[in-house]
Amino acid sequence: MNLNDLNPSQLEAVEYNDGPSLVIAGAGSGKTRVLTYKIAYLLESGYKPWNILALTFTNKAAREMRSRIAAQVGEDVAADLWMGTFHSIFSRILRREAERIGFASDFTIYDTQDSISLIKSIIKEMQLDDKTYKPKSIANRISNAKNCLILPDAYRSDRGTYETDLRAWIPRTGEIYQRYWNRCKMSNVMDFDDLLLYTWLLFRQNPDLVQAYEDRFKFVLVDEYQDTNYAQHQIIWLLTQRNMRVAVVGDDAQSIYSFRGANIDNILRFSELYKGARLFKLEENYRSTQTIVKAANSLIHHNNGQIHKDVYSRKDMGERISLLETYSDIDEATAVIRCVREFNRNEHIPYSQMAILYRTNAQSRPFEEVIRKNSIPYIIFGGLSFYQRKEIKDVIAYFRLAVNPHDEEALRRVINYPARGIGHTTLDKVFDAANRLNVSPWKVLMNPDSLDVNGSTRVKIERFTSLIGSFATQVGDTDAHTLALDIVKRSGIQNEINNSTDIEDISRKENLQELLDGMAAFVDEHQQSGQGVLLHDYLQEVSLLSDIDQGGNTSEDCLTLMTVHSAKGLEFRVVFVVGMEETLFPNQLCMDTVRGLEEERRLFYVAITRAQEYLLLSNARSRFRFGKTELCKPSRFLNEIDPRFLQRTNGKGRVLTSDSASTGVDTRRFRRIFQTKPDVPADRSVDILPMPQTVTNKSVIQEVVVGSRILHERFGMGTVTAVSGSGMDKKATVIFDNVGQKQLLLRFAKFKVV
Repeated sequence: MNLNDLNPSQLEAVEYNDGPSLVIAGAGSGKTRVLTYKIAYLLESGYKPWNILALTFTNKAAREMRSRIAAQVGEDVAADLWMGTFHSIFSRILRREAERIGFASDFTIYDTQDSISLIKSIIKEMQLDDKTYKPKSIANRISNAKNCLILPDAYRSDRGTYETDLRAWIPRTGEIYQRYWNRCKMSNVMDFDDLLLYTWLLFRQNPDLVQAYEDRFKFVLVDEYQDTNYAQHQIIWLLTQRNMRVAVVGDDAQSIYSFRGANIDNILRFSELYKGARLFKLEENYRSTQTIVKAANSLIHHNNGQIHKDVYSRKDMGERISLLETYSDIDEATAVIRCVREFNRNEHIPYSQMAILYRTNAQSRPFEEVIRKNSIPYIIFGGLSFYQRKEIKDVIAYFRLAVNPHDEEALRRVINYPARGIGHTTLDKVFDAANRLNVSPWKVLMNPDSLDVNGSTRVKIERFTSLIGSFATQVGDTDAHTLALDIVKRSGIQNEINNSTDIEDISRKENLQELLDGMAAFVDEHQQSGQGVLLHDYLQEVSLLSDIDQGGNTSEDCLTLMTVHSAKGLEFRVVFVVGMEETLFPNQLCMDTVRGLEEERRLFYVAITRAQEYLLLSNARSRFRFGKTELCKPSRFLNEIDPRFLQRTNGKGRVLTSDSASTGVDTRRFRRIFQTKPDVPADRSVDILPMPQTVTNKSVIQEVVVGSRILHERFGMGTVTAVSGSGMDKKATVIFDNVGQKQLLLRFAKFKVV
């Protein structure tokens, strides 16, 4: 092992083993290197591999560390280390000591779906309404309780918890928790949360065992300590409180998982719990340019709850961070993808070294569509392609049935979603009859005499066929968006998704709204250009996009799209952080408290520090949301970055200014056109800029001639290159600055002549 590979700060952190230590590792500062060298140093200092416990959050991190250590000390030695994720290490301990807590050593482990399925059965047995007591919601509450080390008895006896459940109309959650706990134990089963909870119980109830494991683990190391929850924190304390040989590594500035139970106080108050703990700071960033590092510092210094550090870089100063403001979400997607192509063509940067980061999964849709049109290979990291997400596929299956009721796969997918009492037995009979009579399942449903079902089931089938039939009668004369709203509402999907506050269901709700917004934009754009706006027109376009999508993800050189949460721990030469607007980033759900807002700022810090060389931040002045255009304010976070490190760009590779933290749009001209007040800081109220309305005035239509410059609500600035027709049927061909050529039917178009 060559310690000369370490810088002075890293070396100091590696060599100190005389007591507890906290290593604050700034972004790109060599955290993994310090951990691996520290373990190798402990081994060379006389520690046996089985006396070292190293806990990580991912199997990938554990494998990488073990591989690096093996390169230093040999495979045989590395194999004997107790190294792995919290859950893998604790399950290993629990199997050894299972009898002490009433389990057999061969207990099985439930995954999330197993847990939800059992909870669903319990809710049914208790004759509770699963629309109120949603199994996934109850499972999340039980999970949160376990991660806070709250047992069923304590949950049921706590008045505050009961009142919280009562306000949510689920007062019997504690009873469900108790039954779930009993059933798991009776079945010799643990879920993932139990692996933490039972480890804590095991140690708390058996002091002799705690001492035995303290004697075994003479040194404990923990990676990503800022992401630990209460249960993990307490177990670590039980294992280290006597000998105090513990080293935790993390970065409070990258604590972004509170929604999973992570508690930033664990790292902020580490030195209060472990008296005399040494603090080491890794402040040299080896990843990013000086500009990116300094910009990130200027942002995160606005947080009060943090351990101060001065991260720096010895790399080149690098390019200033580009700020791009666009007129709309589609304009943003088009401009960003143009930049992607320019980096690829002019700078010869592979697509695989570029990433587009966004706050919520729903934001991927407009980017995916522009990417496909430009035939750029891409992958969705840590999530599905927008049109492959379950909630989207479910809704589109309804659309397909409305257009073609004989679509067998669409029928199979939604006949009992949302649940309407047409179960597997009935469905099997339907498909058996269809095969026997050589007809489509829909024909069998329309003539249920061939089915052996009772009167109640027959009524349910008739209600379903009537519902689909009513949709089918509208497909020939109702625009796609209007019909989609009707389908989503009357099918029950809207209530199914909206009546929940779970994180997962909030994401599903956002995705559903994004689909509807995309359809509204589809109708609006196609109406303006005189193209078809019916549901089958929309499905044809979506189907073509899906075909391209399936063929586009095979290349290894792929542009990456992901949420900022998914990007943690990764790095790219070029990073685009999009949707930098108030209520989007920072997210509206996190803006009510200082703690929530500071976590959003840390999340933005994580986004910035993924970039090695180039960083572009974009926002849109308007977005299609909830079926209409909404005006957006730039994110307050943009004003918190030192303007010395920013430059405005027009998204075409041209810098507009280099001395302002403002925007890429000529705002003076923008205000003059719409007669608005100037921008004010983000923490003050601001008048929303009015957008162009549908043009119906004949005199305005007559103003449009070849050469006219117009400002369109969604496409931004453009130049008219051709005009055809007359009066209210007048059309114009327009080449827009960002989105290219469009044809507009002027009586429907939303624009102003400038």
